[in-house]
Amino acid sequence: MLSNAYAVILAGGKGERFWPLSTSKRPKQLLSLVGGTPLLGLAMERVDTLIPRENVFVITNADLVAPTREIISGLPEENIIGEPFGRDTAAAAALGCVLVRARDPNGVFCILTADHIIKDIDVFRRTLGDSLALAAAENVLVTMGITPTFPSTGFGYIEAGEPLAGADATAFFKAKRFVEKPDRETAEQYLRSGRFFWNSGMFVWSVKSFAAAIAAHAPPLQAMMDTLGRLPDARGVVGALDAEYGKLEKISIDYALMEKASNIVMAQGTFNWDDVGSWSALENHFEAGPDGNITVGAVEPIEATGNIVVSDARLTALIGVHDLVVVQAEGATLICPKGKAQDVKKIVERLRERGTYEELL
Repeated sequence: MLSNAYAVILAGGKGERFWPLSTSKRPKQLLSLVGGTPLLGLAMERVDTLIPRENVFVITNADLVAPTREIISGLPEENIIGEPFGRDTAAAAALGCVLVRARDPNGVFCILTADHIIKDIDVFRRTLGDSLALAAAENVLVTMGITPTFPSTGFGYIEAGEPLAGADATAFFKAKRFVEKPDRETAEQYLRSGRFFWNSGMFVWSVKSFAAAIAAHAPPLQAMMDTLGRLPDARGVVGALDAEYGKLEKISIDYALMEKASNIVMAQGTFNWDDVGSWSALENHFEAGPDGNITVGAVEPIEATGNIVVSDARLTALIGVHDLVVVQAEGATLICPKGKAQDVKKIVERLRERGTYEELL
């Protein structure tokens, strides 16, 4: 393990595209969608051989601190931080830097996300370890780019520039640019070029490099970091978040920093990775039956093919339907074509606007 290495795991998402199983009280990162372990628990396990648990911070929503503590062990109580409200990943990363800097001003830390599914764990750990070593030695901001396996239109991309010399098992490149989610034709061009990689949203940097970059490109975040850095402990930091977050715009770390800085390095991730963005992603992680159905729980299909069915604590029966997502959770049932799985969030937004069924959201 690296004694001066830290991890900041972002676990504040609402997981609205996994409604009705995922709710604001129990979002997807706290659910065991794949493998029998909550996604946040899997994220913790992935860094166990590299970073001691006392050096791992989890940043979540204030009202999720208690359920988060229930599913992970070995973390000091003060290492689980609740944000009063979301300000996207830039604010969370800056808060993470404050927490790490208080422990070790010379530390190096990674920003990870609680709702990813990663296979080839040994390859991931090697990539992360090499990235931590590079960030500790050089004034660079490391982002992980995933080698694409198909022309995804659901992920952003990183264009890799010239390779960096070195003997590490991980290949590093200067990051040329970040690009938004493309249309199908553009994604196919990216895949053919061999220069574009999926933007994983995982980052590695030293406290000093990150703080310097924030000072240069995001003064409001620097002001927050300066204020929080003067407080005596994590409890004081949490108490000041309401006022400090209220001064910030909602912005991702990509927009606030990564698209502006000139010292970005991309680590090539060759491990199997998925950010599990909607119910249709389950097709990547479960083996379909002979009828093409992916089923979780008690499901009885007759002349039904190509469906994704999740049945929580009750029987769900399907007859003569095809290519649907069907999710049965306590108090709510979702049915939609697989091609509309990304739109599940719209139902949650509509119900929230109406103020109806709030107990199911």
